[in-house]
Amino acid sequence: MKKLLVLALGLLLVLDTFAWGQKGHDVTACIAERHLTRKAARQVRRVLNGSSAVYVSNWMDNASHTPQYAHTKTWHYFNIAPDGALETTERLPEGDVLRAVTELTAQLKSGRLDSGEEETALRMLIHLVGDMHCPMHLGHAEDLGGNLCKVRFFGRDTNLHSVWDTDLVEAAHRWSYTEWAAQLDNGLSKADCGQIASGTPEEWVRETHALCRRIYADTPGGTAISYDYISEYAPLVERQFLRGGLRLARLLNEIYGGR
Repeated sequence: MKKLLVLALGLLLVLDTFAWGQKGHDVTACIAERHLTRKAARQVRRVLNGSSAVYVSNWMDNASHTPQYAHTKTWHYFNIAPDGALETTERLPEGDVLRAVTELTAQLKSGRLDSGEEETALRMLIHLVGDMHCPMHLGHAEDLGGNLCKVRFFGRDTNLHSVWDTDLVEAAHRWSYTEWAAQLDNGLSKADCGQIASGTPEEWVRETHALCRRIYADTPGGTAISYDYISEYAPLVERQFLRGGLRLARLLNEIYGGR
């Protein structure tokens, strides 16, 4: 009974902390929009019925709470055991973030979706590429991606997942999403952008998982997080936002740039 109560509590925590907070998804989508070709930008607006990628970037967190999209709850993450690896982890039959991004990209590239299906798939892809770059979404299954790892953030009780979703982002910079995008996406050459955006979704997941392992090692349960932690990890948050945005732009340009 005790184990069931712990599991139920953990599941509730997961439902409340799906991904980067709203700011993180807005920043990722905003950076992506800055790198779309003109044709891809027009097509994205068309598919989203005039909305921007930023406008829909957090839609999936809310949608996954509804009966219609409840089957997508596991699509936001890919939990891996502390001593495990991506290739040896048993995949969830309901899906995970790697499978979802891979399949949504293929569906959108096929051009065979009707208008409603295409809009939903695009909304999901915009959100999930952001999730793929949030370190704790490649966290351990045993603590539900850091939700059960209790820490203190400037004296306040919280958990490691929440710290990385929202607290760390807001402590790093009190910027609007447009200020974040302008500061991070600044002065990069076309070659630099291409290098950052290169690779496959599987490689991006492996990269994020490696970062997550480092975070777990540096932040055991009970850690008191303060200014030194913010100073060390703010650059990693910035890098992940930039990676997510440039890689999302690449996928959207591949999907829509040639139509």
